[in-house]
Amino acid sequence: MAALVTGLIPILRTAVDSTTTYKCRSLWFGFLCIRLVVLFLAELPWFRLDADFSCNATRELVCTRACYNELFNKPVMVTWNFLYVLLVLSVLLMELFSSHLRSMALKKSSPNPGIEMEAMGKTAVQAGAGPPAAKMVIDLHSDKRHVGFYLLSIVLRILVEVLFVYVLLYWNLPTLNETSFKCRSQVCPELHLCLVRAAPEKRMSIYTLVSISGMVIICSVMFCLYSIAHYICNC
Repeated sequence: MAALVTGLIPILRTAVDSTTTYKCRSLWFGFLCIRLVVLFLAELPWFRLDADFSCNATRELVCTRACYNELFNKPVMVTWNFLYVLLVLSVLLMELFSSHLRSMALKKSSPNPGIEMEAMGKTAVQAGAGPPAAKMVIDLHSDKRHVGFYLLSIVLRILVEVLFVYVLLYWNLPTLNETSFKCRSQVCPELHLCLVRAAPEKRMSIYTLVSISGMVIICSVMFCLYSIAHYICNC
């Protein structure tokens, strides 16, 4: 998780210092920051999940491990982090598109590409000394293809969030619904009674993640409807 936080620092710095912006850009990066903080806090009760799992009348450690693998047969934190990376990629997809639009606009405005590249190099060198360059704002009214690509990135974001909610409610939460877990495996045929310590905290972390994802889904759906009505239907 620390590596994930470290890797996001340049991405967020780029989000602040970008020369191209579009509708609700700050909102999507704000959601990424909120999700990252909540994800880190929600993973704290799960860090020592194997140590929190215990079974009675187990003389051999292999029986406890067999019961643990039977109950937690789906990955938890790895899945959460992977889906968060997909969420970041859905935001960066629009960033790449906006960067492409700015590059095309610079090529059209400059009659000589070599002069353009030289000017861009001088601007980069003198960025600390001179005034900041004006930001390019993508006009979604000008081309419906821009709106379509923007909606595509938001739809991908919604799909990732819906998948994340499914994983939380149907993969992770059922493993904590019962106060105890009866286990009988091929390795240890005798019946064992197992439980997970600090189950309420783990359930609360799942509810928190579901709440944040639900908020992101609602905001994204509302913005999709607004974009369709405002930019495509011209309402």
